[in-house]
Amino acid sequence: MTVDPLRLEDFRPQTSLRVPSHDVRRPKFPVVDAHNHLGPAFGGDWAARPPAELMATLDEAGVETVVDLDGGQGEALSAEIERWQVAYPERVAVFAGLDYDGWAGNPDFGETEAARLRDSAARGARGLKVWKLLGLRARDPAGRLVAVDDPRLDPLWVAAAELDLPVVIHIADPIAFFEPMDPTNERWEELLANPDWHFWPTRPASEPSAPGFPPFDELLAAFERLVARHSRTTFVGAHVGCAAEDLRFVGRLLDENPNLNVDIAARLGELGRQPYSARAFFLRHADRILFGVDTAPDPEIYAIHYRFLETLDESFDYDTAPVPGQGRWQIHGIGLPDDVLRKVYRDNARRILRLGQP
Repeated sequence: MTVDPLRLEDFRPQTSLRVPSHDVRRPKFPVVDAHNHLGPAFGGDWAARPPAELMATLDEAGVETVVDLDGGQGEALSAEIERWQVAYPERVAVFAGLDYDGWAGNPDFGETEAARLRDSAARGARGLKVWKLLGLRARDPAGRLVAVDDPRLDPLWVAAAELDLPVVIHIADPIAFFEPMDPTNERWEELLANPDWHFWPTRPASEPSAPGFPPFDELLAAFERLVARHSRTTFVGAHVGCAAEDLRFVGRLLDENPNLNVDIAARLGELGRQPYSARAFFLRHADRILFGVDTAPDPEIYAIHYRFLETLDESFDYDTAPVPGQGRWQIHGIGLPDDVLRKVYRDNARRILRLGQP
């Protein structure tokens, strides 16, 4: 029999498993989506649609509050707050951001950002979002990369503590993004489609001035030093502390740093392929994990997350695309007990993000 060659991009395997399957359209408990984007840059078309449509979508999915990380600063922040938080104060919490481009021309960028954070708090921001430009792309006036734990940013972290504003911080991407684009890279298709996500070549840790990007482990070490040095500041490590492939490392950080928490945004693919480790991680750190999806609010996406957290279903897709975006594998549910679900879905976020208890 002659078989025509099949390109990887056309491969669409369908499982032959006959195992239980549950369609979890609504969560067991109300949900706070603590990591999302509603602004024009990342929020898809939600920035142009009537806010009432978002509320209807959240209601359908059982989401009582969503955190919008796209506030920015100044008048842009005020506009985002006016659009979402003023109109729906119990449904949307808007976070401020940083002006990374401005650091190159300002030797006092840490003090400047601290002052802007105080202004953002006065405007109504409910927290601060720090993006991976810190450590990977943002540069100081001398043209050097600003490290995650650069002491010049200490005034910013101190201000966040004084203002009692949590900091959602994203400082690294999946480990494969820091590895060569060769046949062994498990994110090859994703990086091919998004070449700007590939932080390669990396430079030796011993040569901070050399061309290239900091290695993954160097970024995580700097993150660990930052969280330990600012123990009064509440940090939420985005994307499972930016190390979803290494839950032992993240678990140790949580054990050693009471001011650190993590969200699960955009890491269902990683968590679900290690269900035994993931379930143990959730049970041990049930008070420190926040729910989030990091994709435009969509009942279909929420339902997949609920299925992962609430059931023991085996081998199902972790997103809605014909080919999963993060890698060609499937995930398995971790069937969390109700007391843990309640904390992860809602209680932790309301406490950590200072949302109150309506």
